[in-house]
Amino acid sequence: MSDKHLPPVLVTRRLAPGVTERLAPSCDVTLHDDVRPMERAALLAAVHGRAAVITTLDDVVDDEFLDAAGPSLRIVANHAVGTHNIDLAACAARGVPVSNTPGVLTAATADMAWALLLAATRRLGEGERLLRSGQPWAWAPTFLLGTELAGAPLGILGMGRIGQAVARRAAGFDMPVSYHNRSRLPAALEGDSRWLPLDELLAGSAVLVVTCPLSAGTRHLLDAGRLALLPAGAVVVSVTAGVVDELALAAALESGALSAAAVDNFEHEPAVPAELLAQERAVLAPHLGSATVRTRQAMGGLAVDNVLAVLAGGAPLTPVTAS
Repeated sequence: MSDKHLPPVLVTRRLAPGVTERLAPSCDVTLHDDVRPMERAALLAAVHGRAAVITTLDDVVDDEFLDAAGPSLRIVANHAVGTHNIDLAACAARGVPVSNTPGVLTAATADMAWALLLAATRRLGEGERLLRSGQPWAWAPTFLLGTELAGAPLGILGMGRIGQAVARRAAGFDMPVSYHNRSRLPAALEGDSRWLPLDELLAGSAVLVVTCPLSAGTRHLLDAGRLALLPAGAVVVSVTAGVVDELALAAALESGALSAAAVDNFEHEPAVPAELLAQERAVLAPHLGSATVRTRQAMGGLAVDNVLAVLAGGAPLTPVTAS
């Protein structure tokens, strides 16, 4: 039974075990207890009069959302690192702070990038599909030959927390690391990696890992023209959505320009282009980068901490502002 004396909070999706319960002592919580996102009409109705909303990446926060919420809204706490689902300028114009959940998913996502990379280069997806199909097979010296990583030049597009964690893991494979960011990292964070202009990075990367977040400036940054700069037989791994043009990636695999690719996030989830699904040398995962119990609990916990901090009269712990 709700307590109308407590600030009303909407949680738009079922979160990891134990997360939402932390709000109960000090908030009047309404939970959309489903793994699926709320329908738009239901979301707009449910947000009315809320003091705080914990959103997930499918919830579009725009002027319509903010109008529906009304002047009571004090924070939008996004259960994600990225905020491409949120109109940050519109929130700022109304004085509604926005928070995200950075840092806590770094290790899990970097591990996922390496899992995808190993699966793609060693053709694990193809091998498993073959076995499950029941088709006859036999070991042979030329059977499902993959690519070794030891010593291969690794390029990282986006050297934030996740990119740096990917780079640290590369040391175990003796892979020289180059990266591209809008600006070069301080020497203390750069380590043994080196900054390169984007086109130069692509031209020298046998393996490219894409971790930079989606923004107006990075959408389809890796289009057909840029993918063509990679060396013949290169491998592309993406743990972010929209930065790699998925149709161009499929075409590069189809032509043989790329030897393999792996993608964890998609631009129009849950849809995946048929052209990409048709590529045997593509490893495709359903957005599993942060999908560990510990990480999802940490993400949910940070979203809750942001809500509680603002409702107690403070500032968000991890605020996001329009650039």
